[in-house]
Amino acid sequence: MPQTFNRAADYVDAARQMADSGRPTLARLLAEEAADRTPNSSEAARILDGFPGHSLRRES
Repeated sequence: MPQTFNRAADYVDAARQMADSGRPTLARLLAEEAADRTPNSSEAARILDGFPGHSLRRES
């Protein structure tokens, strides 16, 4: 069954799963999406701190 992402916590959970399975790049992208969906900036920073690395997004 496919996973549904409705909340920032869903993205964080998926990021943890990806990190645990050896997929740090995908984990970072999911963490960035979770941070974007988090209204509290200090909480967003905490999420990103848990998944180190540089942003992998392309800005348009």
